[in-house]
Amino acid sequence: MGHRLPGCFLRTRRRPGRRLNGQTVTHTMYAALGFLAASAAGAWAWRHWLPRSFWYLVGFPLKTVRVYLTWRHVAYGCTLTRKRRVWRLSLDALPGLGTASVVIQERRRVRRVDIERAPRLGIMRPTVMGWRVRVRLHDGQIPDDYVKVTERLAHAWRVYAVRVVDSAPGSVTLLATMRDPLTTIDVTPETGDLLTVRPGRLENGRDWVIDFRTVPHWLNAGATQSGKSNLANAIIKGLAPQPIAIVGLDLKGGVEFTPYKPRLSALGTTRGECVGLLDDLVGVLTDRMRICREAGARNVWKLPDHARPTPIVVLVDEVAELFLMADKSEKDEIAKTATALLRIAQLGRAFAVYLIVCGQRIGSDLGPGVTALRSQLSGRICHRVNDPETANLTLGDMDPDALDAARAIAAETPGMAIVAGQDGSWHRARSVFVSEEDAEAAARQYAALAPAWADLVAVDTAPLTEAA
Repeated sequence: MGHRLPGCFLRTRRRPGRRLNGQTVTHTMYAALGFLAASAAGAWAWRHWLPRSFWYLVGFPLKTVRVYLTWRHVAYGCTLTRKRRVWRLSLDALPGLGTASVVIQERRRVRRVDIERAPRLGIMRPTVMGWRVRVRLHDGQIPDDYVKVTERLAHAWRVYAVRVVDSAPGSVTLLATMRDPLTTIDVTPETGDLLTVRPGRLENGRDWVIDFRTVPHWLNAGATQSGKSNLANAIIKGLAPQPIAIVGLDLKGGVEFTPYKPRLSALGTTRGECVGLLDDLVGVLTDRMRICREAGARNVWKLPDHARPTPIVVLVDEVAELFLMADKSEKDEIAKTATALLRIAQLGRAFAVYLIVCGQRIGSDLGPGVTALRSQLSGRICHRVNDPETANLTLGDMDPDALDAARAIAAETPGMAIVAGQDGSWHRARSVFVSEEDAEAAARQYAALAPAWADLVAVDTAPLTEAA
């Protein structure tokens, strides 16, 4: 006969087991919560201290999945889809899914139906601030169809902005930026390359680079306190360590460029002085033409090193003062000034003479010389301006969208500008803040690199012994 344990003893044996299981579950939950909290803290620290690697390894893959999964609905909401007729299985022709009469009436099992088909997305490629993706256009679509819906795409993708940056026959390239990269600019103007300056950053996160050998002449427009003078400071600071000559034409009476005189080879502060310097520069161009012709070279960069002349960068501030006419007695002087500037702009690239023309107001009322000069300045920089005509004359002949973006620049964002010229498209950009003290210190530090103006304008009659 077997022995049975009392019920009370059995109950006392079960209770410790239950308490042990409950403690185990509680410990597991605490461990899971601790792991999640540690993971969240680690992810936050990773994103805060190493945002670039976090974006490439975590953020971008998640965004890629979201964009591809929702693209059909997003394209439909942005009216980018097109109807297509495709073959589909007719449910009414399947047994049990329709009435007998319908089955007899619809004897076919497939039929053509209209569906909304989204444009095909290419491979998303990450950038520092977002991603690029190429979209294949539907028949009948043009790039402007995507330009009109970029704001809708930005909201649908939860990004700061979306722009059409490139187009090819049958496709467009969209650039999405996660946040505004122009809020804080911490780059330095120096690049180390000859005739190259890095004054700020573009909206796609890349450095804003001004390469005079690629785009030789620039037009820089902007109102007071727009950042135009700060950009000139950044350019001077970036060019100061380079073996080049810098010439200043300061029509504000010299208040802008006089502090940088130690690094300048020449400085003109009145219209008469500026006209004289421009005449000298035309003579320099003529002399360099002769040197290249005798050497059989198309430009000075084809000459041997020992015969290559010093590059010259000419900064013109308040260009409107060169073209304003108080009475008819100044007409000849203004015409002479306009002709000299136009000749330098037309011939300077081949002979290493480059222009940066700055002004608060640039309008057709200044005369035909300004319009002709503008056509030779392929690089365009437009800060905030006070009148629409200045923005139109600076950017209107390139892209209407760039003109609208320039008009939208707020007064609270000094240094913000619309830049066109380096890669054939336009960008929002912002120059790094360079104080006058920093620019003056750079001018004094590299004052020994400034060639004497008399040496630059002296005609070299020595024959070339070596050709390029």
